Amino acid sequence: MIDKIDIEVLKTNLPFITDSRLREALAKEGKVMEIPKGKTIMEPGQFVKMVPIVLEGSIKVLRMDEEGRELFLYYLEPGETCALSLTCCSASKPSEIKAVAEEDTLILAVPVHTHEQWSDEFKQWKDYVSTTYQSRFQEMLETLDAVAFKRMDERLMRYIVTKMKQAKANELHTTHQEIASELGTSREVISRLLKQLEKKKWIELGRNVIYIRDDFEELISK
Repeated sequence: MIDKIDIEVLKTNLPFITDSRLREALAKEGKVMEIPKGKTIMEPGQFVKMVPIVLEGSIKVLRMDEEGRELFLYYLEPGETCALSLTCCSASKPSEIKAVAEEDTLILAVPVHTHEQWSDEFKQWKDYVSTTYQSRFQEMLETLDAVAFKRMDERLMRYIVTKMKQAKANELHTTHQEIASELGTSREVISRLLKQLEKKKWIELGRNVIYIRDDFEELISK
């Protein structure tokens, strides 16, 4: 389903956009798209045709190697867009990431041709793009640090905390293989590390679900 967005909906979902002219431009140019959970929005090699701004739900952004192995980079939450998509727009280059709807998601798709035009025309859009680059760059540095300097058990615990915050719940509905794929390791390694956390009574393992203690983040920081 693709439809136009109402100004009032923009005010509610993107409250940080206060420039009335920019809101009108978003309402005129943008299209609302409903993305079902699990659907791939972007694949490596595809040319970016729109800038996705998340209104509801979340999008998982991953990096893939030549063998198809995936590495989780970050989530896009409501009000956020993808810095790597913006970069591809500006450089007219194909995507280097994979983007998947983590849950049923609503996005505002902004045509690529408006991106640079709005950066010149609207200071608030330019500031939004700049803030996006800064926050995403920091998240990718954290991912790089985790891969380069942290043990897999530390990366797994960091991953669990990230997923908890994204889901706003203490239950993660996922498989050991899915976690392994996103962390770039084997299912056997993840299963072993999860069982170690279960022995500590920090988590409880179910069938395709992980139950996490309320104080998990506090426990792992000690």
